[in-house]
Amino acid sequence: MSAPPTALPRVVLRGRTVVPGVVTGEVLVSPETISGWGGIDPATGTIIEARHPLAGVCFSGRILVFPGAKGSSGWSGFFQTTRLLGTAPIGMIFAVTTTKAALGAVVTRVPALADLDDDPVAVLRTGDRIRLDADAGVVELLERTGEAP
Repeated sequence: MSAPPTALPRVVLRGRTVVPGVVTGEVLVSPETISGWGGIDPATGTIIEARHPLAGVCFSGRILVFPGAKGSSGWSGFFQTTRLLGTAPIGMIFAVTTTKAALGAVVTRVPALADLDDDPVAVLRTGDRIRLDADAGVVELLERTGEAP
């Protein structure tokens, strides 16, 4: 007789709304900041920054969780282009608010949270399924499918 499945621990993070909205989906966690200008390919929604640990990985259709943005003010323009081309992430969660990340979320027009009560990069795993409720400022883990870092 097999043991009963263990219940998923309730994981809820609270943060500050950057862009309102609600979305449910798969998470892509970046352990490092992302460069918009020259670091992503807006035509495909792929990280192309050569030294980035997620180089070659596509964020399109996923909720992008990352420490923040780096680089120039062109960051937001590249993320706006992902929206225009239909390759944008469906939501954004960043650990630290910067003007680049906040403006990037606004022009991308996807639900976005920042400044959470726990580090989302450490708590969430790529592949996890979450509900991002930026209206209420809440992230809830629905299904832990991601692998431990």
